Amino acid sequence: MSIFTPTNQIRLTNVAVVRMKRAGKRFEIACYKNKVVGWRSGVEKDLDEVLQTHSVFVNVSKGQVAKKEDLISVFGTDDQTEICKQILTKGEVQVSDKERHTQLEQMFRDIATIVADKCVNPETKRPYTVILIERAMKDIHYSVKPNKSTKQQALEVIKQLKEKMKIERAHMRLRFILPVNEGKKLKEKLKPMIKIIENEDYSQQLEMVCLIDPGCFREIDELIKKETKGKGSLEVLSLKDVEEGDEKFE
Repeated sequence: MSIFTPTNQIRLTNVAVVRMKRAGKRFEIACYKNKVVGWRSGVEKDLDEVLQTHSVFVNVSKGQVAKKEDLISVFGTDDQTEICKQILTKGEVQVSDKERHTQLEQMFRDIATIVADKCVNPETKRPYTVILIERAMKDIHYSVKPNKSTKQQALEVIKQLKEKMKIERAHMRLRFILPVNEGKKLKEKLKPMIKIIENEDYSQQLEMVCLIDPGCFREIDELIKKETKGKGSLEVLSLKDVEEGDEKFE
């Protein structure tokens, strides 16, 4: 006895579904798990690494493929790869409650890791552990925003934690070498962006070692290039001015 399998059905497993509703119709594509975010952020550029199949479905879980005439009437083409790209970019990723919970937990941990990596106790210059930052985030009831990058959220967390604990971004240590003529005038423009001047030497040129907030680095770099017309130099001596050992809450 032969078993009849409809030709418009494809069975897929271990799949992430991206759905788009348009013109009252539902269209879905089948992707590999954890690849959609990579495609949208530009990390993954190979479509074959993202799509399980270049087919457009009306229902992935039932394996029902979309009709050609529906694709043409809604998307203006029956080029399935192009339609897949549209759905991949603009569609909504379907995840189960368990997957969503796991994803949010991972993002929470990633945010805490970024904060711990970038910050110190300003009094002791010691870094905080990831566990301690996680605990502090729970204390301020921080809720993860799944549509925002972990880096953006880490900067938000730092702002909120500053109200509750001694924390700030670890300073970068820089060395400026500036022509004497421009040096004095430029130093006045740089002053508001410098936290601490550790060393200063006027001889043939102005040489200065200082600590800055990492957020000011690009502005300082551009200012030196512009004001010295490329004659000044900027050297990063250390990305983070930190002391050995982890910070603890008393």
